[in-house]
Amino acid sequence: MPSASAASPVSSAPTAVRGSWGRDLLLLTLALSVWFGLFLGSRPLNNPDEGRYTEIPREMAATGDYVTPRLNGVKYFEKPPLVYWLSALTFEVVGPLTGTNGVNEWTARFWGAAFALAGGLMTYAAGRALYGRATGWWAALVASSCILYYGLSRIILLDMVVGVTMAGALFAFIVGVREAAGPRRRWLFMAFYVCMALATLTKGLIGFLLPCLVAFTWLLVFNQWKALRPCYPVVGALVLLAITVPWHVLAALRNPSVDGLVWPGYAHGLELHHAGQDPGWMWFYFVREHFLRFTTTEHGRFEPAWFFLPVLVAGLFPWVVFAWQSVRHSLAGGWRERGRHLEAWFLVLWIVLIVAFFSKSQSKLITYISPVFPAAAVLIGHYLAKAWAERSGRGLRAGLWVFAGLVFVLAVAAAVYPLPAKQAALAPQLLPWRFFVGTVLAGGALAVILCLRRGTVRGALISLGVTCVLFFASANLVAGLFDDRSTKPFAAVLKSRLQPSDALYVVSDYAQDLPVYTARTVSVVNYAGELQYGIEAEPEKTASRFIKTAAFLVRWREPGVAYAVVRTAGYKQLFAAAGLPFTVIAETPRYVLVVNRSPNP
Repeated sequence: MPSASAASPVSSAPTAVRGSWGRDLLLLTLALSVWFGLFLGSRPLNNPDEGRYTEIPREMAATGDYVTPRLNGVKYFEKPPLVYWLSALTFEVVGPLTGTNGVNEWTARFWGAAFALAGGLMTYAAGRALYGRATGWWAALVASSCILYYGLSRIILLDMVVGVTMAGALFAFIVGVREAAGPRRRWLFMAFYVCMALATLTKGLIGFLLPCLVAFTWLLVFNQWKALRPCYPVVGALVLLAITVPWHVLAALRNPSVDGLVWPGYAHGLELHHAGQDPGWMWFYFVREHFLRFTTTEHGRFEPAWFFLPVLVAGLFPWVVFAWQSVRHSLAGGWRERGRHLEAWFLVLWIVLIVAFFSKSQSKLITYISPVFPAAAVLIGHYLAKAWAERSGRGLRAGLWVFAGLVFVLAVAAAVYPLPAKQAALAPQLLPWRFFVGTVLAGGALAVILCLRRGTVRGALISLGVTCVLFFASANLVAGLFDDRSTKPFAAVLKSRLQPSDALYVVSDYAQDLPVYTARTVSVVNYAGELQYGIEAEPEKTASRFIKTAAFLVRWREPGVAYAVVRTAGYKQLFAAAGLPFTVIAETPRYVLVVNRSPNP
């Protein structure tokens, strides 16, 4: 690794090279804006995640309360508020411009796509700073077209934002330690601290714990403590605290335990939690959502320790076929030559430590390892830049042959694999899509093979890229057909019927997107789920809205118009058994929308 006095390509670049940075970033911004923005609002919101993460900021914008997140009107403290804030502000800005509340599929998904774009640009910048311009381009391409990274840019989750902000922190660190003391190094380390703060405000303490773990391990294992000086720890700590502390303090003060304590203590908080009483924000957030989530199966997301290994392999598709070659190339000479490849070892540690950390957790979801993909993209991009320049390489050809085989298998599966029973009714709609996807994949495999037979590996790589662009775009368009949980069709029916005085219920379930599409909270019958804490925290406010079936049946008979969203299976028995009137006014494969009497004109 270069010494601290060695300048990066940025700091020593002449005017022409600095100009190429600007041109590259502009071209990438335009290309990735199209890539991540195209068809962004083409699908209804998916339940439960997209409904949840749209409704919380919708309620923030509607109430003006940016401290206490609420879901369907009840306190919801599972995650910090950064993404909620960004979306709520977007709704508040777009609303007056469009004459609406600003909430739609495109605005709701905007920040996931925006951070995906930022992650692509960041990966380019880091790849170029570490290994040169060609690596930067390839790294951005690889990151933006990994199937899991691309998928996360299309859905409303927190994982894209936390992944990009953590990656930003780690990229800033490894590029920063290469810089001599001065303004550039100072700004890079400030970016390190700011990105950790933003990650913390997105998904909690892992936002700074994991970047610090990776950086500390690298410094320790490779004895790079001298490269750390100066790292501006005092200013950095102040910046990190200034960004993260205010919300945490306000949330704690405004949401004490049932007995008025900001911090009830671990044991007493646990007693309150088990008794169904409010232990307060501080206990719930730090103990339940951090400590208990990591160490227990309370959240019901247990998976075996090896769970993330196939996730990593599949998530890197299609570029995973070059992963092994990339590691060998970047770590040439192995441990004996580690001093020549310190940046690559940092990237490898980044991937290994984050995967290992989440593998140890008792709560696992596929998206948790999102922070590793930018690091993997730089390693793979470094290898592909060299292979592209040399137009050859056994490893490159082997990877392309593997890709051709994989997509051919996928093409066959797209054509002949039977649909699950619950999607059998979609067969006529899916037939042209299956034919198109199968043709794209088979054509891509054939194009790669023909290029390899002719010895044009560049053509094979281009064929790989075109195949994946068409495959991902078509998969994005067809994905909505498989979601039977959307209540958007009901919202269209209710738009001309539902009055402010009418009651709206969801029975034995909670359709997360219904409050979004109807722009109002709903009453929930015989269901709590993840709303349990919020229901218990404010019983005086929630008792009338979260009710049992018996109370619902009584209300259904009362004067006034009431609508209910009920699961298709069993709704007739529910009303018939009690002798209640109902009329079905809309239906989806999963739900029916019923009304108790003729609606208001």
